[in-house]
This record gives sequence, C-alpha cells and structure tokens, in this order.
Amino acid sequence: MDGSETGWGRPAEPAPRWRALLDRARLGGRSGEQAETDRRGDQQPPETAPRPGAGNGYAGRVPAIGHPAELSYGADPPAYGRGGRSYGHEPAPPTYGEPAPPTYGGDFGRPADTGHRAEGAYRAEPAYRADPAVEPSYRTPGDYRPEPPRAEPDPPPPAESRYALLDNGYRHAAPAPAESRYSLLDSGYRTEPAYSPPPPAPPVPVPPAAPERSYRARVEWRPPTVDPELERATGVLRRDLGTPRVLAFANPKGGVHKTTATVLAAATVGSVRGRGVLAWDDNELRGTLGLRAGSARHARTIRHLISDLAHIEIKDGADLLEHLDDYLRHASDGSYDVLAGEESPRFAQRLDQFTVRRVLELLRRTHDVVCVDTGNNVESANWRTVMQAADQLVVTTVPREDAAFSADWMLDLLHEVGMGELADNAVTLISCPTPGRSTLQTDLERHFATRTRAVAVVPYDPALETGSSIEYPQLQAETRQAWLKAAAVMLEPFAR
Repeated sequence: MDGSETGWGRPAEPAPRWRALLDRARLGGRSGEQAETDRRGDQQPPETAPRPGAGNGYAGRVPAIGHPAELSYGADPPAYGRGGRSYGHEPAPPTYGEPAPPTYGGDFGRPADTGHRAEGAYRAEPAYRADPAVEPSYRTPGDYRPEPPRAEPDPPPPAESRYALLDNGYRHAAPAPAESRYSLLDSGYRTEPAYSPPPPAPPVPVPPAAPERSYRARVEWRPPTVDPELERATGVLRRDLGTPRVLAFANPKGGVHKTTATVLAAATVGSVRGRGVLAWDDNELRGTLGLRAGSARHARTIRHLISDLAHIEIKDGADLLEHLDDYLRHASDGSYDVLAGEESPRFAQRLDQFTVRRVLELLRRTHDVVCVDTGNNVESANWRTVMQAADQLVVTTVPREDAAFSADWMLDLLHEVGMGELADNAVTLISCPTPGRSTLQTDLERHFATRTRAVAVVPYDPALETGSSIEYPQLQAETRQAWLKAAAVMLEPFAR
C-alpha cells in the first residue's frame, strides 16, 4: 500500500500493517505505541498523495488512545462474512490462529487486522476531507468507490412570496406584479407587499357651501295669456260713460234673437262693471225676457211699476233704490237687474209715449246702462219713443234672408222718419243659431258693414238652444269672449 495516516493526521512511513498490529499485541499499552513511533521517527516521510475517502466518507483514521483492546483506530471493523462490506455494524469475533478475512472499506487492497476483536471501536471525525477528484493509482477487484456527493440544484431566484405560484411542489419564477393582490392566485395565498403610505395630496380648495334647497312644493301662479282685443274690450266697459246710456235692440221680425241679445249684453256689461246694468222687456205683446233672465223673487212687472210710478218718482238716493228694488228681478249672480214685461195683451194700450219717457228717466237715475228689448210694431208710439230716447241702436239678425231683409227695411224706415243718424251709428249683431259658418253670413257681414257703424258676430252656443233661463257663467269661453267684444263695440263711442 502507499501508506497510512497515524499520529493525529501526520504521514507515516510505509510499513506492513501486520507488523504494527503484532507490535501492539506484544508490547501493549503505551510501550508498543512508543516503540513504533521511535522506529518510524528516523525515517523521512515520503510525499504521499491524498488517499480517497473511505466508505464511511472519512479520509483517514486517528491513532488509538489507551489500550488497543479498548480502542482501535487504524483498522476498519470487520464485515459480516467474507468479502462483505463494512457498514459500521457489530463485527464478527475473530478466530485466533488463522488470519482474519480481509475487509473492504478501509485501506485499498489491505486485509483487516487479525487478533482479538476491539470492543467499543468508533471512528473519529477526520481533520480534513480528501478531495474526491483524486483517483487512486490502482484498484483491486474488491475496492469500493463511494459515490460522489450529489450536487444540490441551484436555488431558484427569490420570489415575492414563498407561497406564490406553487405548482406540484416546485416554485417557478414569479410573474410580473399584477394590479390586484388577489389576481393570479393558483393554489395558495399571496402575501400583501409592504404598505407604503401615498404621498400627501395637495389641498383641494373647498367651494362655498351652496344655499340649502327647499324641496317643498311651490305653486307659482302665472296669469293666463290674454288676447289684446279682450283686454281692450274690458277696459272700454270699465270706463266712465259720462251719462247713463240706453241701448235699444230692434228688428221688426220675430225670432231674430232680440231677447237673447238683450239679456247677454246686460249680463256681459254687468259682469265687468259689477253693478248699474238693467234689462227691460218693452215688448207690448207678452215678452219672455223676465222668464229667461234673472231669478224671480216676486211676480211684479212693468204694469205694477207704472201704477206706483208717481210715489216712486219723488224718492231720491238710497231711498229710491230701496223702493225700486221691490219691482225688479235680479240675475242669479247679481250682475244685472231685470224689469219684466206684462203678460196681458190689454196692457199694451196703456204704454203711451209719455209713460215710456217717465220710466226711462226713472231707470237712468238708478242705472248706468239700460238695455231695452223692443217690440215688433214699428208704428206704435211705444216703439218710436224708445228709438228717439236710445243712445245706441243694435240691429239684431240671424244668417237668414228674411231676417236680414226685415233689418234692412227698418234702417230705411229710420232714415224716412228723421232718425238716419241713429241708423248710421247702429251696430249690426249677427247671432249664429247653428254651428258652422255659411256663405250667407259672409254676404250679410259685408252688406251691413256698409249700412251701419260696425258688425259683430257671436257664435252658436248649445246652452242657448233650449230657450230656457240664460246663465252667463255656463256659456262657453268662446261665446263669452265674443259677447265681450260685441258689448265693447256698442259702448265704445261713449267711453271716456
């Protein structure tokens, strides 16, 4: 063999191994060891190459301390059976007198020690480990070459977390950081990175607090859109008329809406002025104005007023109004008063020219506007007296040829009797008994526009068709507006 290491790792001279064992057995104790040391001290240790590590992974042996029977350091423990390998188990007891079987795992190719078995043998830690890269110069068939230590795989690059992206026990390279800490999780949890507070944001200017809004419902009143013509007509009716005015509604033909026109004219003017308007039924042949206008609280007519006329004429002021009220009827809304005509035909003979003038003078003392419904007899003194006292003549007609012919003939009569100025300043009122507009109505408007001062048209209203009591508020808005314009045309020459 090349040599062995003894004496705490110092190289020793090459010597047969059996010689050292015999010396130890013969001398024993420290003397045998000292003799072997003295024998080897004179020789120069040859340069030896590092021997390969033994089967247990240690490169050398340490010398025995104490008695060789107690501790044995230079020899490998014997193996179980011949040719076996030593794994550090309990060695088999040797047989004295014959050489011990060789053991492998100690020196290369050297048989194991003979003699008695060393008890309590153990192997000390070598001072250094031989380089496994050095190969021995020769090998025997029974040599055992230990496997080189396995090289551990290179550790993977550190990931953000030990739990990130686990796949079958192996850790792969960490992916690129995601926006959310809960994204890209496969089979584990991803630890949250260290928190770093964001930089303080610049102060944001606080706008002034807005005024507190009220959520209560608020009803805002907006005046309705008013037609300029209606506004102008209302203003005309509210003006001062100077003196009381008498409006005469006339047409010798019956059924041309004389009574209806008298009631609605009084109701329209009274609704604007509020008071001082009266409608008189001067039809000597049983007029119906008292039935269609107002609410009768009594049955008194023009006949009762004439019988007491002398006692009433001497009254004045509030006393006159109080006594006259006992002979008048009133509209349901109180906008105008009504003087009903006599139902007996024999009374007509008592209404002479002088009596009619006394009644008109009495009514002018108490009212500002008096609307008179005249009769059909143009030759009577009553009819002519009303025409002579009238301030405004209103010629009533409907879109029919006979009604228009009667109105046109009456205008010619007034011119003949010397009342042409009254006829020229008259207002023609065309009332539509049916809905719609006919071609005759257009011709009548054009014709009477040449004979009178103005022409006014009032539309059809179903509330007037029944012939019952006339209630002005129940009329359609279109009808009321038309009558407002017509009444303003009648009183416009007198408004100041």
